[in-house]
Order: sequence, then structure tokens, then C-alpha cells
Amino acid sequence: MTPFDVPKPKAPWVVFGPRETVEFEEQALALRAAGGRVYELQARDLRDEVSTCEAFARAVGAPGYFGWNWDALVDCLDDLHDQLTGGVGIVVLVHGADELLGANHLRVLMSSLCLAADRTNTEVDSDGEPRGRPVVIEHFLFLLDEVRAEEFKVEIEDPDLAVAVEGDFLTVALNLTVWRPSISDPRVH
Repeated sequence: MTPFDVPKPKAPWVVFGPRETVEFEEQALALRAAGGRVYELQARDLRDEVSTCEAFARAVGAPGYFGWNWDALVDCLDDLHDQLTGGVGIVVLVHGADELLGANHLRVLMSSLCLAADRTNTEVDSDGEPRGRPVVIEHFLFLLDEVRAEEFKVEIEDPDLAVAVEGDFLTVALNLTVWRPSISDPRVH
């Protein structure tokens, strides 16, 4: 059993795991069958902030006003809601994720993806106020060829993130005690 459920708006938002994991493909296909979108990226195209923004912008069709930085990436991924997916959601598969081990921007990339996914997967904003739009599923699956997922843990760990090794998987989500310390978490699970 895998520690994630792509067809549901439930953390973890980012999962690293073996490429051959059948559940990765099955869950992505289930989301696609329900009307969601599956985007595929190559880790070699995520070398730094600029190339990462370019790769995501190409894959998801960033708007013309896209700002080409981490904040813009978060905003762009947060804006991928019901008009794009019919209210279902997206999953991004990152192939060859082994290449990201040792990348200087890995921690900020994980924070950006988790922040964007947390926004789309919840009914409230960071202040606990209703967002006024439907919850839309958003997950990022990093497919590893040879590197074990747990090898990424030290490089990703940060007080802002909840990082856990669960069997063959490494899961990443926002640390809600940091992000929402005074707000109960009224998520849809």
C-alpha cells in the first residue's frame, strides 16, 4: 500500500518513489479518467529556478503574465483550477528524478510545490478564510530510477515541510504547525 492517494485532495502533495511503482501510474490514470490532467516532466529540465519555471510553464500552459520565479510558479499552479480540469485536478509526473539529488534548489522547489498544492487542495486560504472556489486535486510524483527515495530526506528537510520516509517512498507536505499554527485545519479529506 502506498502512502498517497492521488485522486483525493489529501496530503502528501509530493511523493518520491521507484519508477516501477504500479500505483503511480494507476492513480495518475484514474485521475485522467475522471477528467483530470496528467503532465509529464523530465528532471533534467529542472536544473535551477529558471529552467524549472520554464518546464512547468510549458507543461501546464502558464499565462502570459507569468513572472518566472518561485512565487509565480506557486501562483500559476494554484490557478490551475476548475476551468482547466473541469474541477478534477492535476498530477505532475517527474521522470528521472534521480538527477535532482544534490540540486541546490531542491528544498525551495519542494516548498513551492507543496504551497501550490496545499492552496488548490484546501477550501480555505492561509488565513483560514473560505477560498470561494472548489477544491481541486494537485499532486507531484517524482519517479526514481536507481536512487532510493530516502536519500532525498536530508536535502529536503526544512521546518516548513513535513518530510517522511514511508517504506520505499518519501512524502512531502507543508508543516501545518508552522503554516497555520493558530488555525484548525478544515481540510477536505
